[in-house]
Amino acid sequence: MKELIPKDEYGIFADAHDIARVDSLYVADFFEKEHKNVLRDIDAILSPNSGFSPEFGQLNFEPTSYIDQWKRKQRCYAITRDGFTALAMGFTGKKAAQFKELYIKRFNEMEKFIKSLVSARQEFPLLTENIKLLHDKPKPYHFSNECDMLNRIVLGMTAKQFRLANDIEKGKSIRPYLSKEQIDMLETLQKVDVGLLVAFPNYEDRKRHLEWYKTKLEEDK
Repeated sequence: MKELIPKDEYGIFADAHDIARVDSLYVADFFEKEHKNVLRDIDAILSPNSGFSPEFGQLNFEPTSYIDQWKRKQRCYAITRDGFTALAMGFTGKKAAQFKELYIKRFNEMEKFIKSLVSARQEFPLLTENIKLLHDKPKPYHFSNECDMLNRIVLGMTAKQFRLANDIEKGKSIRPYLSKEQIDMLETLQKVDVGLLVAFPNYEDRKRHLEWYKTKLEEDK
């Protein structure tokens, strides 16, 4: 399965459709179970007699595979948060409860990360692609900080502040509400910032260069 955001140490990742999932192999490892037993539990959920609908199984348990130590192709599953919740219902004991809580927390973090990435990708596509190239495991702030910086330079406020000031629904792109001049300036500075990310790793250095560049563009008009 193609991974938009690669697996973390808990096996949680984002698929190509911006959905947080966990690899069944990692679930087996963390809950100290044989993977074949986790597969057995998943098969029980997917069974027509389980009580779960076929749609639930299709949406939440994506069949995938891996190559084992003997170079054999073996089956596993990429599981959504809802799928994990259904699967983990049968995991009992104090230690299992602690791992459930940990995974719920990690799913929350990954979903927050995905929202940050989707929002950044909608408004600054070139920038987000370069950030993913520069960081093996980018964090939400790698995207949000850079986007906030560009918005502050051009709009005088972050996207969140702009939504509040203009009564725009949370999470909705602000692009349709900007003037052509603002959009053009944002797109120009985005292209400049793509190069600055490599040349100037320090945030404040990039900010100073972008502010200077914006001033020069405005002076030359």
